[in-house]
Amino acid sequence: MSEGEFDLIARIRQRVALRGDVALGIGDDCALLVPPPGMQLAVTMDTLNAGVHFPADTAPADIGWKALAVNLSDLAAMGAQPAWCTLSLTLPQADAAFVDGFCEGFFALARQHGIALVGGDTTRGPLSVGIAAHGFVEPGRALRRDGARVGDDVWVSGTLGDAAAALAQWKADAAMTPGLRARLDRPTPRVELGRALAGLAGACIDVSDGLLADLAHLCRASGVGAELDAAALPASESLRATFDADVRRALQATGGDDYELCFTAPTTQREALEALSRALGLPLSRIGRIVEGRGVSCDGIGHAASGYQHFA
Repeated sequence: MSEGEFDLIARIRQRVALRGDVALGIGDDCALLVPPPGMQLAVTMDTLNAGVHFPADTAPADIGWKALAVNLSDLAAMGAQPAWCTLSLTLPQADAAFVDGFCEGFFALARQHGIALVGGDTTRGPLSVGIAAHGFVEPGRALRRDGARVGDDVWVSGTLGDAAAALAQWKADAAMTPGLRARLDRPTPRVELGRALAGLAGACIDVSDGLLADLAHLCRASGVGAELDAAALPASESLRATFDADVRRALQATGGDDYELCFTAPTTQREALEALSRALGLPLSRIGRIVEGRGVSCDGIGHAASGYQHFA
């Protein structure tokens, strides 16, 4: 007999460990959770659809990893510590093998960041994954988009353009370079960096729809503009080896799915940020500055409107 909805839920539930801040988890109409005193609750939600956010042939474990990673990236951009999440999983049919693979990737990343799955839903339909994630942040220490000031440096973590490059190869029916595909399938949420940026960064956002588009959101919230140096955009060796400079820089500036953090900070924080980079073993690159005015410019590449938009 094929497995049904409650069988699939049971397969997921058996992987969830008990913990003190979850008074009641999977299995009832609502979860009952115990937030720590004196903390603010940060809440985010993202949906991933097959053929839009990941190629249809993506391994279930990679889908599970990425679905959680993109939500953890939002928590990281606010400087929040991950705590709980819920999962809405839509499948074309009850597929136990898919669910087992999905859970492998999902819970591997969940364990790394101490986030507990506390509920959700399963339905039938085109493959889609929705996650709502919750985290904690100390009052007054959340990283917001509206804190950039004229004269601040603009920084970015890691490297840019790898995921967009893999997507470009996929859309062209070309073989995806392994190093680029790994960045598309399993992005690294910069949770530790986000927590460490409190007191150093003025504003922060994660790079999901493209650097120019996302930085433009930050600038709009802060009432400022930004000027970027295309030559300063960090690139991986895989990206440099696969695309020429013009294509590479366009992918870095306008491609999405990097899930790195882009943030602003006063020039007085340069030494502290360089020390943080060394402590975390994570490159932090200074790529531009905040200026008066509106919009984002980057050496002739264009403006933020060229970033990804779902309904364009």
